[in-house]
Amino acid sequence: MKGFISIYWIIAFPFACFGQILVNDTITRFAPISYEIQGNQVMYNAQMPPLNQIAGAPKAFYTYYWEMGDGNYSFKEKPEHKYNKSGTYTTRLWATNNYDNGKPPSSRPQSVSIGKINDEATLQNVISPFTEDQDLILKRNREPIPDQEMILITSYKNTSNYVSSGKLYLFYNDNQFKNDNFILEDTRMYHGERITTLDALSAAQNYSNDQHTLLASLDDFVTSHKRTFIQDSTKRKNLPLTLEESKALYRNHQMIEFNNMKPGEERNIFRTLRTTPEMIKDTSAIVTLRSIYVPDENFDNHTVKDTEMEIVTSHDPNKMSSNGWLMNYRLVRFKRLKFKVRFQNNGEGPANTIRLEVDTPEMFDKSTLRIDGMYPDCPICPKEKEVNYSCLDTTLQKDKIIFQFNKIYLPGSQQKNVSEIDSTKGFVKYSMKFGNDFHKKKTKSRTAIFFDKNEPIITNYATTRFMPGISIGAKAGYITSPNLNNYKEYFLGATISPFKSYKAYYQAELFFSSGSYNETRDFETRNVQADGTVNLIRLRESNNFNTTSIYAVPGSIRYNLNNFMAIGTGIQLKIDATLNNDRETNGTGFQIIQNGNERPNPDLNSFNAEEIDDSFTNLQTGVFIGINLGTVRIGPSLGIRYVYSFDSPNSQIQFYGIWKF
Repeated sequence: MKGFISIYWIIAFPFACFGQILVNDTITRFAPISYEIQGNQVMYNAQMPPLNQIAGAPKAFYTYYWEMGDGNYSFKEKPEHKYNKSGTYTTRLWATNNYDNGKPPSSRPQSVSIGKINDEATLQNVISPFTEDQDLILKRNREPIPDQEMILITSYKNTSNYVSSGKLYLFYNDNQFKNDNFILEDTRMYHGERITTLDALSAAQNYSNDQHTLLASLDDFVTSHKRTFIQDSTKRKNLPLTLEESKALYRNHQMIEFNNMKPGEERNIFRTLRTTPEMIKDTSAIVTLRSIYVPDENFDNHTVKDTEMEIVTSHDPNKMSSNGWLMNYRLVRFKRLKFKVRFQNNGEGPANTIRLEVDTPEMFDKSTLRIDGMYPDCPICPKEKEVNYSCLDTTLQKDKIIFQFNKIYLPGSQQKNVSEIDSTKGFVKYSMKFGNDFHKKKTKSRTAIFFDKNEPIITNYATTRFMPGISIGAKAGYITSPNLNNYKEYFLGATISPFKSYKAYYQAELFFSSGSYNETRDFETRNVQADGTVNLIRLRESNNFNTTSIYAVPGSIRYNLNNFMAIGTGIQLKIDATLNNDRETNGTGFQIIQNGNERPNPDLNSFNAEEIDDSFTNLQTGVFIGINLGTVRIGPSLGIRYVYSFDSPNSQIQFYGIWKF
């Protein structure tokens, strides 16, 4: 077997490396599994391809996740596992390339045959991951990257003193995102569990209550290094309410039934989730999963765990994230924005002091800072007093928040005798409110992480941004035109634009007007008579126009210079929906004799009056530039706008007031 693996690797390795060099991240790298069997104990190993170091990042390294094929798993590089029963087991490996440019290497599942178990064979002594009050734990092998696999491990325990049967639920794909984030590709179960539909079991469930000790309570925050991420855990009693709430938050779910679980028994379920290519690619955004554990199907006492995961573009254990990747500006003023900085000591020895210098935009109110969780777990350092115990010191500066772990022990991942990789990781989770005068603009924050006196590691940017929102404005004003006599026009309409934009934004408008103006025209007619005289009629035409017009601004670009002044330019279209013209024409007659002299001829005098109506005429296209003064981002303001039309009349000046809501 080992010889076969070696030949396979000799053949595969050059192609894998060549693919990495020429077409990075497109050709899969391979990590063949090898093993040695001694009785019922198997020693596993894998031959890993070279890493493609990310420039400027800490030294690249692999982390490992193994499934042993019997319901057990390991995060060790070279695990040793004892099988309790004879048979053939399928072992799988998922390796993760940290600080590496390529895709994670793939490993083919390996079949391992275990012969008869000797009576003297010692059964494996598996260390329980559960603390005394826990019955549900979730772990994963890596953070989600678009178009990659991740493994979700669900560990559950029967804490009752009798054999029980119950259910496990998984809810995924948050409704707050337009596209699905995950595809559930595979579920591996080893204790006779079965997948069934949520609706069928919800209808058949007996929702009676009992007096068990599983009363509604809130678990204290647990910072055990055995957990790979924060999990908000609650114990509840109203299962129908929890299920309805969960279905409202998530688009997809899976329900699993289990039976005959002995007191104190622990089981694992493994799920392969593939992150979709459409998954939001904001490297500071957070997605969630919800798991529900019902330990006894006869009662609706249950445990709920909401799991947060940061979206990443590369596997980097030092990272900053925020839940403010897309916020509603109208609603966030009094809400707390959450941040998380996580780190890992990749050194050969322990870290005693860890300093996190977090860039913090001025729009946040640092006085509202609240620390929501940390690891290593320690108290907050007292101000202006030195202590000789482990604590977290917090310093607020103008543009930074500094967290410093003092007198702690965080082992290094390269340290001898460190087998649990999660024990080398830590985090600070905190929240803040916005300041009184915060603007609708994108922010970027990142963290410099100092381990003792080493050079800092710089994280990614955690980005916060706001949804555009919709602002409807009421607009009214007066229009005049220097090219027309006695021009008067009043209008009323509405605008639509993003809500309270910070600087540049797009605005569209539609309004209706009623106007009037005068136009006078002088002209004459001549008619030569037989005797050589000329009949001359001088005419004066007076037009009194009354119009109702429609104005449309399909697109304008506006720019807020500050809170009180804005400028803008755009395109304006106008059409007269109705046009009424009261026309009067007066003619005065003259006769021009042969010597050229004129003399009045009353017989030629004339008068004509008519009313002309038209509709949807006089289409005009123009461009404009204008300025607003007032509370221009939201609220009332006054404005003036000059419009140049490509059709006559060419000039128009608008004076208006607008109130944006």
